[in-house]
Amino acid sequence: MKALLLLAFGGPRSLDEVEPFLTRLFRGRKPSSEQLERIKERYGLIGGRSPLPEITLKQARALEERLNSKGYRFTSYVGMRYGHPLIEETLKEILRDGIREVIALPMAPFRSSASTGAYIEEVNHIRKNIGEKIEISFVVGWHLHPLFLEAIREKIEERLAQFTPEERKRVHLVFSAHSLPKSLVEGEPYVKDIGESVKEVVKKFEPLPWHIAFQSRGMGPEEWLGPDVESILVELSRQKVREILIVPIGFVADHIEVLYDIDVLYRGKAESKGMVLRRTKSLNFSEKFIEALSKIVEEHVTK
Repeated sequence: MKALLLLAFGGPRSLDEVEPFLTRLFRGRKPSSEQLERIKERYGLIGGRSPLPEITLKQARALEERLNSKGYRFTSYVGMRYGHPLIEETLKEILRDGIREVIALPMAPFRSSASTGAYIEEVNHIRKNIGEKIEISFVVGWHLHPLFLEAIREKIEERLAQFTPEERKRVHLVFSAHSLPKSLVEGEPYVKDIGESVKEVVKKFEPLPWHIAFQSRGMGPEEWLGPDVESILVELSRQKVREILIVPIGFVADHIEVLYDIDVLYRGKAESKGMVLRRTKSLNFSEKFIEALSKIVEEHVTK
């Protein structure tokens, strides 16, 4: 028996969990009262919680079922960087269950020290401190897997069908991923990975115009990856573009960056400029995405 460990960012499961979630995110520093109320308000607008923990659990169970139907023997687990169940809690649970071999899958398609690298670093740090022998391998670098790309295309096709035939001819695709400080991604594959994925996806949708943008940048004076989504919307509005389809290719599940930043903030910005902004549904635990993940894991364990 092997453990299949899905690693995700995490999120508060209620408004009461927002403060401890932010405190972990801020490395032990409590948020100011203004920060806390602002973030609580945003979670209030998307249902009072993050759906990410529940979605990741469903992804893990669906992936376990798919792999075991093919003859594998996996037990699935979920570990979060900033929310419960924390990665440390989950690794201890795996050991209590008597499992000593783990396949860890960071739920991030694009590689960087701030995403996939941070999961690997934390897992290895916890493993060292636990003091018990446990073998862990990491599944990364799946941004060009054909089934992952097909899962993205499926979501684009579903949303394009909601535009009228005439509107569809005018749609601009905006692919978004999480912005990171430029200093963190210098010499890393993050931006390259995103560009490679997008270029493969759009081959099926030519000649629709497309753009890559970054979103949800953090606070601080450092320079972040751009252009950001809002600046793309401003420029497209200046060009009299009215139909926009945002594809959050950097996110594989619904959470606040999708449900608030895109569905509330960017949609409101677009509507104020007379634009029609739609978003592709998140991959979540769609049939095609789970099949993609199962193939990715299979190829990892058999190579």
